[in-house]
Amino acid sequence: MNSPDNSNIYRMERELAHSGRNAIVYIDEEHNADRPVTLHTYRSGAYTPGQPVVIVQHGMLRNGDEYRDFWIPAADKHKLLIIAPTFSDEAWPDVEHYNNGSVFSSTDGKPRAGDSWAYATVGRIVDCLRASGVVDHNKVYLFGHSAGGQFVHRLMSSQSHEPFHAVAPANAGWYTLPTFAHDFPEGMDGIGLNQQNLQRLFAYPMMILAGDQDVATDDPNLPSDAAALRQGPHRYARAHHYFETGKREAERLGVPFNWTLQTVPGIGHDGRAMSAACASLWFENRLPSDKELDALAGQHVA
Repeated sequence: MNSPDNSNIYRMERELAHSGRNAIVYIDEEHNADRPVTLHTYRSGAYTPGQPVVIVQHGMLRNGDEYRDFWIPAADKHKLLIIAPTFSDEAWPDVEHYNNGSVFSSTDGKPRAGDSWAYATVGRIVDCLRASGVVDHNKVYLFGHSAGGQFVHRLMSSQSHEPFHAVAPANAGWYTLPTFAHDFPEGMDGIGLNQQNLQRLFAYPMMILAGDQDVATDDPNLPSDAAALRQGPHRYARAHHYFETGKREAERLGVPFNWTLQTVPGIGHDGRAMSAACASLWFENRLPSDKELDALAGQHVA
C-alpha cells in the first residue's frame, strides 16, 4: 500500500472538521493525476471518529451530491459520516471509465495495472481519511446503486477488502460473473485476476440488494447487449443470476460462500429508496416497514 498523499490528507482534515455538507477535490497524483474525483460529503452533527462511515457510489448520472443527500436522514439518525466519491463524465467518461473501472488502456487496449483502475481509488481515499484522523478504520461501509452497484461489485472482485466493514451493491444493470469462463467485464478472465481473488470474493459477506419492482426491460439505460441479456431480462433477474452463479461456483470449488441476496419489496430502480433500505438493514438490522417502503416507492432515481 502506498503512503497517502499529504495534500489530500490536509484537505480532508480541514474540510471535514465541521458538520454539514462539503465537496472536496481528491487527486490521485501517482495513478490518475489528470482525473480528479470530487468527494461529496456530509458529517452529521453527532459524528465523531469511531462512528460508522459510509462510502456511497452514485449511478450513471454521476450525481454523487444527490446520493450523499439520499443518506443524510440515516446520517443524522445514526451519527454517520457520508463520503460520495464522484467520478465525473469529464474526467472519467462513459461506461468504460466508471462502471468498468478504467481497466483497459485507451492507447493499446491492454489491461492497466490493477492499482491504476478506478476501483482502486476508493481504497486510497479511505487511506487518506484514516490518515487525516477523521475516520476509524474499522467501520467503513460501501454502498453503490445502479452503475454504482456495478462499480462496487467489480471493486470487490478485484481489490482489497480490508477497508470495508460491510458492502452492498444494489440494482446493478448487469454483473461481472464470478468465473474465469468469460473475459472481463462479463467474467473475471483476461485482466490478471486469479483464483485467490475469486475465493476472497466468495468469502466476503457481501449483501446484494435487489428491488423486486426493478423489472423494466425497456429502460434505455439497462444494458442490453448479448452478454447482459444472458443474465436475465431485467435488473431483478440479473441479481438472482449473479447470486446463483456465485453460489454454484463456490460449491464447485469447495470454498466458503458468504453472500446474501436481499430483496427489497415494492421498490424499483430508485437510488433514494434503496439507500434508505440499506441504511435500515445495516444500522437497525431490519428492512423499513411496509409503510416506510410504500412512502419511498415509485421515485425512480438512477
